[in-house]
Amino acid sequence: MSPPVAELTDRARAIFRAVVDGYLASGAPVGSRTLALSGIALSPASIRGVLGELEALGLLASPHTSAGRVPTDLGLRLFVDGMMQASEPSADERAQIERRAGTGGPVEEALAATTAALSGLSACAGLVLVPKRELRLRSIGFVPLSATQAMAVLVAEDGSVENRVIGLPGGMLPAALVEAGNFMSATLHGLTLAEARARIERELAEGRAAIDGAARTLVEQGLAVWSEDGERRPILIVRGQGRLLDDAAADLDRVRELLDDLEGKQEIAQLLDLARAGDATRIFIGAENKLFALSGSSVIARPFRGPGGQVVGVVGVIGPTRLNYARVVPMVDFTAATLARLMG
Repeated sequence: MSPPVAELTDRARAIFRAVVDGYLASGAPVGSRTLALSGIALSPASIRGVLGELEALGLLASPHTSAGRVPTDLGLRLFVDGMMQASEPSADERAQIERRAGTGGPVEEALAATTAALSGLSACAGLVLVPKRELRLRSIGFVPLSATQAMAVLVAEDGSVENRVIGLPGGMLPAALVEAGNFMSATLHGLTLAEARARIERELAEGRAAIDGAARTLVEQGLAVWSEDGERRPILIVRGQGRLLDDAAADLDRVRELLDDLEGKQEIAQLLDLARAGDATRIFIGAENKLFALSGSSVIARPFRGPGGQVVGVVGVIGPTRLNYARVVPMVDFTAATLARLMG
């Protein structure tokens, strides 16, 4: 745990801030001579003494290839939580985000477009965890493919169609497929997947489902497939991965690790899910999260709400720890507010 900012002397705070500002601006270690030339009213020797104290506290580190210092993840956490002065998005930046959010069409497309705008403005990869698609069912049917397989066809009220191939019990007759489809369509029309599963389980448990054993098995199996799929519906949209390569010359290996992290979308989605609780923006810095222990990446994320005030998704950015946090954090906040208006 980093020491509170109040525990640092005025001189230590000034030098620490100068190192962080210099590193975030250039990506290069900051040395005592540079600090002396920047306006720190101390000799290079005195500055080196303070740098050593800050390094002993775990706030700065000295790369092997340079006499300068860079902030550690602990140091960046201290800076972000106790010293950062946020800079609100400009009118043009706000207009770009709002314009992309108002493109119309399916919600997923508007979310993707807004995330792309956030990526372009922040020079990071933009992330959005799409709200769970609570499909409401119009009909379900079963089409025989062979003696052992059938295709379950789900039609939602919004007109979307999804298919799943399922196995058939041995000796099932085509009439059972028709019976199962008719029963499910009549019983589940207008329900979400979660509501449908609860209704079917209740109907079958209470013996109110007037279907034979073969159709019953098919109903249970088909619903299980769709319900499992529904639980996995949150989708992570990533836009602007290529922007991470713009600054790759300094540390190409870390950028490659970061791009590998983005391929593991399930893990990134789980991380974003941590930001669902509360209203505040969450900032995950480097090795604070084991997912980024190698890539040295940071994630800035904030939840956004839909009708009724419920959290329906999370938007944010991912990039190297050398982010302009003061600029990007308010930008993520504004994007979350924009998406909340879109969802409303």
